[in-house]
Amino acid sequence: MTSVEITHEERAELATALLGALDPLAAAVRSRASGGLSAERMWNAEPVEVALSVLSAWKLVDAEVKRLTAVAAATAGSYGAGYEQLGAAWGITRQGARKKWPEAVSRPAARPGALELFGGTAELAEDEASGGWRWTAVGADGVTGEAPTGLRGREEAAAHAGAFLAAHAEGVGRTEGQEPTEA
Repeated sequence: MTSVEITHEERAELATALLGALDPLAAAVRSRASGGLSAERMWNAEPVEVALSVLSAWKLVDAEVKRLTAVAAATAGSYGAGYEQLGAAWGITRQGARKKWPEAVSRPAARPGALELFGGTAELAEDEASGGWRWTAVGADGVTGEAPTGLRGREEAAAHAGAFLAAHAEGVGRTEGQEPTEA
C-alpha cells in the first residue's frame, strides 16, 4: 500500500466536517468551563478562555481519533495484516507500527469468524436468510453485546465488533469499584 495523499478540496471538506462535528463538543466543554451559563452568554468571555475551551475540545477529539485508529489497526491485524503493512498504511516503519499498536497483530483466530481483541472475544456470523452479517461479543470487562443482522459484510461486522471490544477492554470507561453495564 502506498502513502495516501489528500487533495486541497478533500482537505477543505474534511475541515468543514470536523469543525461541524466539533461544535457540539466545544459548546459542552465551554458550558462546563463557564459554570453552566446559557448558550448566549457562555461565549461572551475573554477570547483566550474561549480559545482554550475549543483547544480542550480538540484534545478530546484527538484522543478519540487515536482510539479509533487503534481499533482500525487491530481489525486489520485480525484479518492477517502484519506490522509492515500497518506501517505502510500509516507512513511509518514496521518497527514504528509495532511500537504504536503493540497488540494489533494477533495470532490467527482458533476458528473462522472469531475475533480476539483487547482481551475480549467476538463471533461473526452471516445470516443466510437476510444475507447480512451480525456479531456477538464479550468484552474483557465481562460486558456482552451484539449487533442485529444487517451489517453489509464480514468486514463491517468485524469493525463494529472490534470497536465494541476496544470500548470494553478491562478498565476502560469505568472507575474502580464500578460494575460494568450492559451495552
